[in-house]
Amino acid sequence: MATRHTTRRRAALALAAGCTVLAGSLAGVAAGPALASSHREAPLISGDPPVDNTDVYAFVSPDKPDTVTLVANWFPFEEPNGGPTFYPWATDAHYDLNIDNNGDAKADLTYRWDFRTDDRRGNDTFLYNDDPVTSLDDPDLLFRQTYTLTLFDRPNNRVVTLASGAKVAPSNVGPASMPNYGVLRNQAITAIPGGGQSFAGQADDPFFLDLRVFDLLYGGNLSEVGQDTVAGYNVNTVALQVPKSALTLGGNPTRNPNIGVWSDTERYSITLRSPGVQQSSGSEVQVSRLGNPLVNEVVVPAGLKDKFNSLLPEQDRTVPALVNRINFPEVPALVQRIYGIPAPATPRNDLVEIFLYGITTKFGTQLGNLDLNSQLNNLDVNPANFAPSEQLRLNTSIAPAAQPSRLGLLGGDRQGFPNGRRLADDVLDISLQVLEGAAVSGPVAALAAGDRVDANNVAFGTTFPYVALPNNTAVNSRR
Repeated sequence: MATRHTTRRRAALALAAGCTVLAGSLAGVAAGPALASSHREAPLISGDPPVDNTDVYAFVSPDKPDTVTLVANWFPFEEPNGGPTFYPWATDAHYDLNIDNNGDAKADLTYRWDFRTDDRRGNDTFLYNDDPVTSLDDPDLLFRQTYTLTLFDRPNNRVVTLASGAKVAPSNVGPASMPNYGVLRNQAITAIPGGGQSFAGQADDPFFLDLRVFDLLYGGNLSEVGQDTVAGYNVNTVALQVPKSALTLGGNPTRNPNIGVWSDTERYSITLRSPGVQQSSGSEVQVSRLGNPLVNEVVVPAGLKDKFNSLLPEQDRTVPALVNRINFPEVPALVQRIYGIPAPATPRNDLVEIFLYGITTKFGTQLGNLDLNSQLNNLDVNPANFAPSEQLRLNTSIAPAAQPSRLGLLGGDRQGFPNGRRLADDVLDISLQVLEGAAVSGPVAALAAGDRVDANNVAFGTTFPYVALPNNTAVNSRR
């Protein structure tokens, strides 16, 4: 893994000359996350849901403000009653959360979850469990998974095993099989060295929006709004909570509070199948990637989606085919054509700053005199080494808001998206406004209602891992 990434990064650096124009051009790729979560966003990954990233969140922990919580989700549209095999993590893949704390678009830290399966059913039963399950050690739980959590700390040239044999919260089979799922979820929270904790298991999909945006932007007349079309579905979730000093440059969140975050999934490149047997081998290949929501799904054209999923952030600026999808984003042009709302003037330097640099006066002052979340604002960063790239950026020094606004920064809440992303941030409404120029000229009144889905259908938790418990009622029963 480390060798492969090092080789690719050196190759990317060799192509860096003349990349400033490309970096600016890539704003559309980064700024397009306006209209849905990254569910089934590209042709290849849509056929491999266990390793399909859906969302990434990064926020200062509301109940432990000296820590940061990272959440990443995979496996979109898990129907709760999808047995008998339900929704296991892939055992031939690496699930990664990456941190860039010096702004060179390379992962300084990678937290990696690798899963193993213990299937005890054999030829005895088709059931996931053969009686009610009351703990993760209950012998009635016949299908189990565990994981190893490894930290790749590149600045210090070390690889650290943070957890081994950690227990995964199983899929929620239903109340007869798992009468108190909350107990099982709590048992799947694992302490890790340095005062952190890790979780892996199923959860309610925390994203909320009306996916009918794809029907020519809400029916062509804003008639198709108000339906949370991911409500009731589950996802597979990993969550990590660690002290700020574990993530920030030099371990110093006071001098260097800003980090960039993205997730990725790597699979082995060769899969051999024979009747009843599957074996994976070969080199590791990145098959999915996610930072800001909806980059690949809405902005990148169909012919480049699979390629985007394979790119490292440092390579973003080296892909000329993406140039015309950036400073000239598609969504505002569609809104103008369908609704007659004038698109902002291009090229879109505001989007370049927000999504490729982080908000900083070192890029310019068109977004106000605001140094918010760019790694360029870290005191120990050499600006000459900074590389614009698509990442979800977070300023870890901003305390949790006493009364958070679902509109994040646009709602006057500096701890909200696009400064990191909290579970309750309404990123669709925020991003649509940003695409329409609200960060520069103020909110667009005609779109103020957004998709009329302003909150998740179930409440989030107040303690780690914060995501809601997975649903156990069929989605189609809601209709």
